Amino acid sequence: MSSISRWLGEALAFLRRSRDDNLQWHLSRHEDVAELRQTKALAEQALVAQLKKQSQQLAHELAVNKARNSNELAMVKTQCQQDLKDYQQYLQSLDKLKESLRSSYAHLPEAVAFTIHHHAKQLLNRMWDTQEPQEKMKIEMQLLQFMTAVHEDSQASLQGEGNDGLPQRALAFIDADLAD
Repeated sequence: MSSISRWLGEALAFLRRSRDDNLQWHLSRHEDVAELRQTKALAEQALVAQLKKQSQQLAHELAVNKARNSNELAMVKTQCQQDLKDYQQYLQSLDKLKESLRSSYAHLPEAVAFTIHHHAKQLLNRMWDTQEPQEKMKIEMQLLQFMTAVHEDSQASLQGEGNDGLPQRALAFIDADLAD
């Protein structure tokens, strides 16, 4: 048993030395470990503060963008309402033009008056649907010239200057437009 006791004693001594070495190592590194823990805690706090600051900045930017988008939406809605009002006024003007044709040319077949009205309405719709400003302006000028031609035809008819009882300028304008 003595060899077993000795062997057991050596094993216990080895365990104690290992534990003491381990304890000594931990004690010698305790300040380093504490410093690392403190650095880690400070870094975590700095990260939390930075994330909080970024979160506040993002919330502010979102609020600013929301206000800007809300204002832009209100402006677009107002513009669309005004555009719709303008379009309705154009349609009313075209209806008056058609009535002017009917009163100036009492013998004019309704189909001709409707064709002239329809052509003016097509010009209006093309103008309205065009997104490019230069093209829009070009079509608006065509519509204006066409309406002027119809008006001049009506005036000439009322004054008895019409050649064959037809709105020649308006029909020539439609013909020229169809040739393009």
